Amino acid sequence: MAGVETLIDHSRIIIVAGPGGVGKTTVAAALGLSAADLTGKKVLVITVDPAKRLADSLGLVGLTSKGSQVSPGDLDKAMGHKVEGRLFVAMLDAKSSWDELVNRHAPDAVTRRKILSNPIYRNISSRFVQSHDYIAMETLYELYRSGEYDLIVVDTPPSRHAIDFLDAPSKMADFFSSKLLRWLTMPARNRLLMGMFKPFYQVADKILGAQFLSDVAEFFLLFESMYSGFVDRAKSVAGILENSETSFVVVASPEPVPMTEAEFFISALDARHLRLGQMVVNRTLPGYFRDPAAILLANKVQDDYEKVAKELLQKGASLDLIKKSEFSPARLEALAERVLLEVADSFLNFSGVAVEQADEISKLAIDEELITLVPHLNFDVSDLNSLGKVAAYLATGTEAPTM
Repeated sequence: MAGVETLIDHSRIIIVAGPGGVGKTTVAAALGLSAADLTGKKVLVITVDPAKRLADSLGLVGLTSKGSQVSPGDLDKAMGHKVEGRLFVAMLDAKSSWDELVNRHAPDAVTRRKILSNPIYRNISSRFVQSHDYIAMETLYELYRSGEYDLIVVDTPPSRHAIDFLDAPSKMADFFSSKLLRWLTMPARNRLLMGMFKPFYQVADKILGAQFLSDVAEFFLLFESMYSGFVDRAKSVAGILENSETSFVVVASPEPVPMTEAEFFISALDARHLRLGQMVVNRTLPGYFRDPAAILLANKVQDDYEKVAKELLQKGASLDLIKKSEFSPARLEALAERVLLEVADSFLNFSGVAVEQADEISKLAIDEELITLVPHLNFDVSDLNSLGKVAAYLATGTEAPTM
């Protein structure tokens, strides 16, 4: 579709966001595959979502933060033709990424060693959610600045957590200039204050564990040595989100709750002056379920199923199926009536759902050209070949041929 092609052509970063359970990771991987196919670019798809489904979607094992190339032959097979581009996939490893950040920005080897061995640092870098959000943005910045890839597609956590992902750089900068940080590090910087705080530290250590507050104070005092670098970096990281080459793709399924979540995220983008590149509504029912002629026909079958069954059997009387049937004409007629009635009922039920989906989509306060629909598929997206079909739908609205 033109919207997706334009998005891929004009972006260096595509950040895919949306509620959980709507196929967001699949759409991110499919966008990467489409980009490699349509443009011949060197594309990286990286997930920062703890759900870790990207490797499964691409049929890869042992995915790391370094990136793994998808076999060119597998790409060709998935798309049904020669794919000129290259596709790489990676998964954020928060702990190792934090270690790399410290190695880059610590003022000296002693400070670097003390930070890496500090127990508070080890817990924060591997478990603290906000640190995960920040290091994800930091990693994205490094990838962007390296110029190694023509396009980077980022799969984020579910939408409200993705807001934390967007705000992580500014929150990190705010924290490093906060009163809390100054309070935590004050005793460690002043011997007189250290003596005054000692009784409090001793009580706290008994409650929270030996050396807890001391470790906290040491950690933040050490990190403060990287303060100016962190604040400058945080501003640079935030800057790439506002870059004209950065686009956001919001993914939802056409039900009230996911669509409300998607609208929430779109509003958040607008409030931050960030660019919505495309809204992908996944798992939609085909338009023919809303075709007035098809609905009229289904109603006619539902009302006159007995008559339609008789006419159907009369026209098919010469068919081998009927000739060789062990059932009597009356039995065949009863079966035909039941089948027709079930088909008509099912069609009208799906039609009702399709109308509700269209109503939900129509509530979106964005241009129609920014909306891409992906149909509800009759197969699981569990490997590269099935992902190729989603990629084809995103790019052209048709299914990829099989080789």
